[in-house]
Amino acid sequence: MQAIKGTRDLLPPETALWNRVEQTAQEVFTSYGFGEIRLPIFEATDLFARSIGLETDVVSKEMYTFVDRDETSVSLRPEATASVCRAYIEDGMQQLPQPVKLYTIGPMFRRERPQKGRYRQFYQIDAEVLGGSDAPGIDGELIEMVMTFFERLGLQGVQLEINSIGDKECRPKYVELLRAELRKVKDKLGPDSQRRMETNPLRVLDSKLENEQKLIEGMPHIADHLCEGCAENYLGVKRELELRGVKYGENWRLVRGLDYYSRTTFEITAKGLGSQNAVCGGGRYDGLMELLGGPPTQATGFAIGEDRLILSLQEIGKTPAPPRRDVYIAWMGTRVYATAIRAAKSLRAAGFSVELPPIEQKFGKALGQADKLGARYALILGDNEVSSGEWTVKTLADGTQQKLTEPQLLDFLRKL
Repeated sequence: MQAIKGTRDLLPPETALWNRVEQTAQEVFTSYGFGEIRLPIFEATDLFARSIGLETDVVSKEMYTFVDRDETSVSLRPEATASVCRAYIEDGMQQLPQPVKLYTIGPMFRRERPQKGRYRQFYQIDAEVLGGSDAPGIDGELIEMVMTFFERLGLQGVQLEINSIGDKECRPKYVELLRAELRKVKDKLGPDSQRRMETNPLRVLDSKLENEQKLIEGMPHIADHLCEGCAENYLGVKRELELRGVKYGENWRLVRGLDYYSRTTFEITAKGLGSQNAVCGGGRYDGLMELLGGPPTQATGFAIGEDRLILSLQEIGKTPAPPRRDVYIAWMGTRVYATAIRAAKSLRAAGFSVELPPIEQKFGKALGQADKLGARYALILGDNEVSSGEWTVKTLADGTQQKLTEPQLLDFLRKL
C-alpha cells in the first residue's frame, strides 16, 4: 500500500522543523493579540461556492466534494478564510470587542496536479482580523506581524509586494476600462485570457504566458484609477509600513478577482522555490462577511503556504538534526531494572531525553546502541552501582566516565 497521490508522510527529524515553525507562529501571533481558532476539516459545499466562487477552478474542479448520508453536499476545506468568517457569524463574535484577531493552522485539500511544494493535502497558517475598521494601521500591523514571523524563522530572500485594488465604487469602473483595453488586443491573447477578459478581466493580469506579458504591461494601472478614499487609504498603508520599518515593493498586477476583495492586497516571496516562490498571500475582504449572510464587516487576513515555507527553510539549510538522546541507560541484571526505571523517570522529569531499553543488553551492545541514537551520555547500572548508590556515567564523545550519586548526576547534567 502507498499514500494517495498528492499526499505524503511527514517523518522525524523533518517534523521537528514543522513543530518549530508552528510554535514560532503561535508565539509571534499571540504577541500581537491573536487567539487560535480550530475549525472543522469539512464544511457545507455552499460555503465555498459562495465565498470562493462557483466559476473558479478551486470550486469547479479541485474541491473534494461528496454527498453526506443526509443528502447534503459537503467538501473538505480548500482554504480557511471562509470557515473563519462562518464561525465569526455563527458564534456571534460580532458581540465581542472589535476587532477580533484569529489564527488557525492545519491541513487544506485541493485536487491539483502535485508538484514541488504543492500537494493535494497541504498545510496553511492563516490569520484574520475581523471587525473594527479598515484603518491602514490594521493592514500595516498585520503585514508587520507576518514579516516578523519570517524574520524570526530566519527565512531568506523575503520580498513583500503590495497593491490596492480599490473598492466597490472605483474598481468596477477600472474593470470595464481594463476589459475595453483587452478587447483591443483580443486576437493576440490565449484562450484562457480571452475567456477571463469577459468573465473576470482582473485574472488576465495573473497570466504567466510569455507572449502575453508585453500586452499586459501596456494595460492601465489600477493605482491610477482609485477613488479619493482608496487612494488615501493606500497612501496610509504605505505610510504604516514605513513607520514600522517594513520594506516593500509595489506590484500593480497583484489583484484579487472576486468582488468582495477591496483595497489592500499583498504577496510575500522567498528563496529556494523556483518560479512558484510565493509563501504568503493576503489582503482585505470587506464584502465577504455580508456575502455569507452576516452583517457588513471589515476584514483582512493572510494565508501562509506552510509546505512551501518548510521547503524554503530546508533549501537554506534550516533542517534540524535528528533528535538526540541525552542519556542512554545501560542496565544489566534483573534486580537493577527497577532502579533503571526510577532513574529514567527522574531524568525525564528534570527535562532530559532518556532512552531506556526494555530488555537487558550486553555492555558492548548497549554502548553501540547508545552511539547509534546519538546519546551524549550512557548511564551504566549494574548490581555494584545499585548496591553502592554510585552510578557510572560515561561521556560518549571522549569515553571518560565517573561515579556519581543520583543527586550528583542531576547536578552534573544540568550544568552541562
